[in-house]
Amino acid sequence: MNDRPNDILRIRPKIHSARITDNMSSDERFQNATIRPIVKLQNPLLIEVFRNYVNKHKGMFYELSLEKKLMYIDNAIHKDMKFRNSLKGMIIGQFTVEEYVGYIENSSALNKRMMNIVMERLKDQVQLFERPSLAKVV
Repeated sequence: MNDRPNDILRIRPKIHSARITDNMSSDERFQNATIRPIVKLQNPLLIEVFRNYVNKHKGMFYELSLEKKLMYIDNAIHKDMKFRNSLKGMIIGQFTVEEYVGYIENSSALNKRMMNIVMERLKDQVQLFERPSLAKVV
């Protein structure tokens, strides 16, 4: 028996600070009930994907000041459509069918919310993106 919707919902972390109220918009409700928990669940993958992105782009990110690193993250997500679509796929792939049906009703606005959350999450963890050590393992 395929219990994918319940399995997906079961593994998502609970975010107690993400409030859901009757008077919020459907987009905000979707963001807090679906997108935020998925982004939190996918965080280790998102970090590794960004690390790979930096390395594939010659690692110049490592030489930047903190301010420029934050701008680099912005630009990578806003301007590199291939990268952006890859990130979206990692999140959308965690939707239930019911959530996906709700998502496609206003995908443009929800994509913007989704990418802003991912971008802020990466920026908040920028210290994790340091140049890999060249130390020899003996």
